[in-house]
Amino acid sequence: MHVTQEEYIKVRLDDQIDWYDRKSARNQRLYKSLQLVIVIASSSIPFLSAYSLNSYFIPLVVGVLGVLVAVITAINGFYKFQENWIAYRTTSESLKHEKFLFMTSTEPYQGQNAFNLLVQNVETLISQENSTWGKKMEHAQQDKSPPPLVEA
Repeated sequence: MHVTQEEYIKVRLDDQIDWYDRKSARNQRLYKSLQLVIVIASSSIPFLSAYSLNSYFIPLVVGVLGVLVAVITAINGFYKFQENWIAYRTTSESLKHEKFLFMTSTEPYQGQNAFNLLVQNVETLISQENSTWGKKMEHAQQDKSPPPLVEA
């Protein structure tokens, strides 16, 4: 199958840039939103605790806020929104960088093999990101597995 430069840039490169941009923005939004909830909830606990002697309701609210902080912290740790945001943004910007170097015939994209070099570099970037993601998933799976049995 032969793909033209225009097809490759539109179907593969631009599509990947868009995908990484969207994923980066989503992870950034989730990370910052959850961090904001943590800050508000955790800073409310000491304030509300000062009024806990005057109410039966406030200790319950303080407890719920403490649980909320713990759950959100665990979610952030498990899904790694900040790490994903940075990794996806880095890959997106690297792909854009390669695209603009190619479009302007800037080093190393000069001469007859410029398109082949672009494809190699783009596919290497995508492959590296996929490999990194796969390793993260493997580690996450290992973290969820029960500890090995110890024989006496």
